[in-house]
Amino acid sequence: MATKPSSYNLNVLKKPLGLFSQTPPTGFLRNGYCEVPGEDAGNHSVAGVVSDEFLDFSASRGNDLRQAGLVGGCKWCLCASRWKEAFDARKDDKDPIVPIVFLHATHEKALEKLQMSDLKKFAAEGEAANSSTTAQSPSSKPGAAVKETH
Repeated sequence: MATKPSSYNLNVLKKPLGLFSQTPPTGFLRNGYCEVPGEDAGNHSVAGVVSDEFLDFSASRGNDLRQAGLVGGCKWCLCASRWKEAFDARKDDKDPIVPIVFLHATHEKALEKLQMSDLKKFAAEGEAANSSTTAQSPSSKPGAAVKETH
């Protein structure tokens, strides 16, 4: 069971950071939260759902997440800089190279490297439109295109 992050962990909506995934256990601390403790030099703050296209992209840059057991559709706390690289490499705003983001579970430290407007472009269904409402867990969002693969 994941431990709840301390109260100073906020998401990009300035609300308490939400649990993202326990299957697979993600986050720098592998506790299901995209926390960014001081020792996390990679800023693993972006709560994203990886696609096969993103996995290929990341592998081409030296980080083969498939070695960690990920497949398209997995939830993972991503490095903000890698998400930005994929965002910058996209062909358009529907390009599957950019992971879908869950704002309620994306740590506010993502905003040190990313623009909120960019995150909202790739926010999971209902997250950007409801960014002022109470966050829900990814699996409870009706219509959210996330398949559990682990």
